[in-house]
Amino acid sequence: LAAGESEQIVWQRDEKKVAITFDDGPDAKTTELLLDGLKARKVRATFFVVGENVEKGENAQILREMSADGHLIGNHTYHHVEITRVSDEKAKEEILLTNEAITEITGNEVSYMRPPFGAWQKKLEWELDVMPVMWTIDPLDWTTNNEDEIVNKVVTQAKENDIILLHDCYESSVNAALRIIDILQKEGYEFVTVDELIMN
Repeated sequence: LAAGESEQIVWQRDEKKVAITFDDGPDAKTTELLLDGLKARKVRATFFVVGENVEKGENAQILREMSADGHLIGNHTYHHVEITRVSDEKAKEEILLTNEAITEITGNEVSYMRPPFGAWQKKLEWELDVMPVMWTIDPLDWTTNNEDEIVNKVVTQAKENDIILLHDCYESSVNAALRIIDILQKEGYEFVTVDELIMN
């Protein structure tokens, strides 16, 4: 290596990567607010959407916007069912229906899924060619509308390669998410979609 080259390598600093994920949407009111906030911050997130919500009202347009903004869209079953409490056939149907709904709207295949309640059947990975994505930080945002509490739970725990679980169907969670992003970006974190964390 020439002297100049080695200097460049010394000075390159990888940002700490973290993924912020949202379950249970899309929601006509709150998801739009979130997408605006993410766009303003140049942040790409991962959304695990519920099939029946995708097909409500104008929500298909929200999904198109998500896709156009570079967010990763994953599967959260069609009716938000606990995969281990239904038959194999029903489980497959829940996943496939949601995959079809997403693909029809965005034109993109679905590779990732978050099983509701974190309950998963390993054999479905091979049968349906989907990868389950769990989480490392869960502030239980659905149990409270106290934004400060949600923010504090996440930022005090956050470390490199964490996957943060939030829900885009609550205004308090959306507001908290944007505050979390602002704080962690100042601390040198880069927000990536979960596939970037898993693949690296």
